[in-house]
Amino acid sequence: MPNTTQKFLVQGGKTLNGTVTVSGSKNAALPILCAALLTGETCEITNVPDINDIHNLLKLFSHLNVKTDFQDGTVHIDASGLQMGDVPKELACLMRASILMAGPLIGRLGEVKMPFPGGCVLGKRPIHAHTHALKELGAEVIDQTKLLHIKRDKPRNARIIMPEVSVTGTENALMLAAVTPGKTEIRLAAAEPHVQDLCHFLNKMGAKIEGIGTHFLTIEGVSELHGTKHAITGDYLEAGTFAIAGLVTRGDIKIQGIQTSQLDSFWEKLEEANASYELKSDEIHIKPNGKLNAIQNLRTSVYPSFATDLQAPFAVLLTQAEGESNIFETLFDGRLQYLYELEKMGAKVEVHNPHQATITGPTKLMGVPISSLDLRAGAAMVLAALCAEGTTEISNINYIDRGYENLEGKLTTLGASIERIES
Repeated sequence: MPNTTQKFLVQGGKTLNGTVTVSGSKNAALPILCAALLTGETCEITNVPDINDIHNLLKLFSHLNVKTDFQDGTVHIDASGLQMGDVPKELACLMRASILMAGPLIGRLGEVKMPFPGGCVLGKRPIHAHTHALKELGAEVIDQTKLLHIKRDKPRNARIIMPEVSVTGTENALMLAAVTPGKTEIRLAAAEPHVQDLCHFLNKMGAKIEGIGTHFLTIEGVSELHGTKHAITGDYLEAGTFAIAGLVTRGDIKIQGIQTSQLDSFWEKLEEANASYELKSDEIHIKPNGKLNAIQNLRTSVYPSFATDLQAPFAVLLTQAEGESNIFETLFDGRLQYLYELEKMGAKVEVHNPHQATITGPTKLMGVPISSLDLRAGAAMVLAALCAEGTTEISNINYIDRGYENLEGKLTTLGASIERIES
């Protein structure tokens, strides 16, 4: 079970300076590790972030008779002995990514039987997109009441029209289609960089996927995939988080290990906010900034539009921008709750409904006890604490540990005053 007793103590007002390298993408590593279950040969995955979600997923693998070794950012996976075991509910419920085992287990064993996935509480997060895609590929849902039980006796190809642009739903469809001989199409597929990274990994294993980076994927499935080596792409969401950290502290930092083109919609919003930065293909240079401007509308949507996972961090920047900024969260109906935590710090916030809010700035934030409500909201709380006056105590940092590798260590290297304590 996660450690919910630890907290961050952040002394605000420190200007960040220096260079930081982002870790591998959590959202790419999780499906790619699951995809390694599709072969009985060994896979070597490098640039894997050392975070709780990764460790919990590897613990789940051990209950499936899968051998893993995780050292220094490299995971070796041997799924030659894969078998359907009893997946502990307490592990599966820690993260939504556990659902990503469904496609590979059906592909290798013809069946999956597991508890429902957990993860951050972001409103309604059904698995309809997953079951729809898996059924199109010949699977039958036996039970989805107390647990998720799906079998496939007659594999088939399909032209799948996803009921929504679901990242993990697309990934499950990709993994099962890769081991379903023949041609499968996925329309309304998610196109995020981590979905693209999964496609590249599957192609290295012997699949033939075309249309990578678009919402229309074509997969030529094969009967067997083979082992391979792959380096996880850098985490563009972590890069965006550090970019905001530099801006709200009026810092001068360089962020490396990222394909900056993956954040094009993010740069557009920084331009609108009058932020000062320079881009290279693999480096971001955040410069000391003058006045930040409010933006008319921060609207999240599917990639390549503005990422929902950067909405909460960006809201912290908007508390320091002059004027009235509007947020429209289109993907989740429970993702604005963190704004009430910012309000405790002095932010001028008006939440209109579960999807829309207005932030008026600039406001001086004050250090007070606040809580991390989910992974990205937790990152936003750290950003707010960095630019606040006084000391901020952030609880429930286990959420942050799910997705950010050594966040406090990296920030400390840049000059932040942040300490992990036991409550």
